[in-house]
Amino acid sequence: MTEPSSQASEPAEPHAPGRIMAGEMAEQPAVLRGLLEEAAPGIRETARLVAARNPRFVLLTARGTSDNAALYAKYLLEIELGLPCGLTSMSTTTAYGARPDLRDCLVITVSQSGGSPDLVASARAARESGAVTLAVTNNAASPLAEVCEFHVDIHAGEEKALPATKTYTAELLALYLLVEGMRGVDGTRAAKGLPELVESVLARQSEVRGLAARYRFAERMVLTSRGYGYPTAKEAALKLMETSYIPALSYSGADLLHGPLAMVDNVSPVIAVVTDGRGGEALQPVLDRLRDRGADLVVIGARSEVDRASAGFALPTGDLPEELQPLLEILPLQMLAWEVTIARGQDPDAPRSLAKVTQTR
Repeated sequence: MTEPSSQASEPAEPHAPGRIMAGEMAEQPAVLRGLLEEAAPGIRETARLVAARNPRFVLLTARGTSDNAALYAKYLLEIELGLPCGLTSMSTTTAYGARPDLRDCLVITVSQSGGSPDLVASARAARESGAVTLAVTNNAASPLAEVCEFHVDIHAGEEKALPATKTYTAELLALYLLVEGMRGVDGTRAAKGLPELVESVLARQSEVRGLAARYRFAERMVLTSRGYGYPTAKEAALKLMETSYIPALSYSGADLLHGPLAMVDNVSPVIAVVTDGRGGEALQPVLDRLRDRGADLVVIGARSEVDRASAGFALPTGDLPEELQPLLEILPLQMLAWEVTIARGQDPDAPRSLAKVTQTR
């Protein structure tokens, strides 16, 4: 049953602030391992059935954290499959009653709970308009899964903390396996070492604590990236805002140069997500401009750029392909949001005014 919309409150039983979110971040290696070892064959079969329908283009529908996972899928689908993709504006259907012709279109709706009314209504309308509909959720019995023709279960287990962590990385991996399956490739091969890499990153909490001590009093943060790293920048900004309440602005590196660069100074930190690959290469002119402006630059990702920044966190990407690096990039940023929130005397488990299932229409 969909939970009623309400303001978040402290759990009934006293607990250390952030205990639930920390526990769910720690579950991520096991969740990803389960997807690779148990759920992958089912995702691959769903991918085969969807690909057999020969969609001409794809629309992605989501909100919040899942919207950032959907943006990641947009990069995958356009780069790996050559399918044009768009992010839907649900209000055109739910508020304005528009019914576009969606024949030959694949509509993928991503939602942790699968319970938000606007997502369910939009998916139902898409199916009625001729689309092939696919839900990606953490609840196979959800209303969203029921109204869509196909469903991918991310198998992340119950998530109790309001800030989504394990469901986000599970969505990324499930979407990666889906897209690889649609092009006839077994995605588990490239991702087989991922759970161990995730464990190694999560074990470096003390490094992130040092960053949090540096930035706990920040009044604003700017996050930027390009390519596959851009959804990571957006998700990290969301995590920082909903846990620590620090205004965090996220921009594509290209968009940052088209105006917002003017607000960058040597006081507010700029966090750059630098993938080891073409996205990182495309971000180089942006990093150069930020250094020229004397920005307090924090780099998450490529070791070579971390060494040239004010601070950072180098990732052990090894032979991990660029398209899977977002599953590592978000981890130190999840931990940073947690650490900064704790350092500011707040509880990341229970952000004010938020509910786990948001009742948008």
